[in-house]
Amino acid sequence: MSSLVKEDLEKKLFKPLAQNLCEFIEIEFSVQDRYYLCVSVTKTDEVKIIMVKHYRVGLDEKYEVTKKWSLNDLQMIDGKEADTDNPFFDLHFKKVYSLEAYSCASKYSFARTVNRLNHVYLKKDLHIVNFDSTYINDDSIWSSNNKDCLVLMRICFYAFNLVCLSLCPLPL
Repeated sequence: MSSLVKEDLEKKLFKPLAQNLCEFIEIEFSVQDRYYLCVSVTKTDEVKIIMVKHYRVGLDEKYEVTKKWSLNDLQMIDGKEADTDNPFFDLHFKKVYSLEAYSCASKYSFARTVNRLNHVYLKKDLHIVNFDSTYINDDSIWSSNNKDCLVLMRICFYAFNLVCLSLCPLPL
């Protein structure tokens, strides 16, 4: 489903703007409409963070840009609480925007993408706080291009260790 939405966003919104959509997450912003938080790169290698409203007119899907920021203006991403599984986070520009992602996993996916694009294009000191750094940094052992498998990999690793430890004989 998300790949179909991504294709539709690219075709109807980002390609006409000459931008490459790198990541998008659904955010809880309004009860009536769907909103997406998107990260894109322009042809001049400028990274944009865009809030998009999704609505229908008859059978046609429509997208409208409601807010647009440059990654260069982003000062900090605050994940609220690193120790709990919550979808809330703040984007600190000149103003602080409190957002709720569809899931905690999508919040981390967004932060990973912003962090990666910052390292590739800007190399500025971007503060990402109240996130588990194991899942944010690309240099960690758990980083992967397949972002959906990160948590599953870690659970399997711990389960394997528990099985191995349970098979070890105890000295008497």
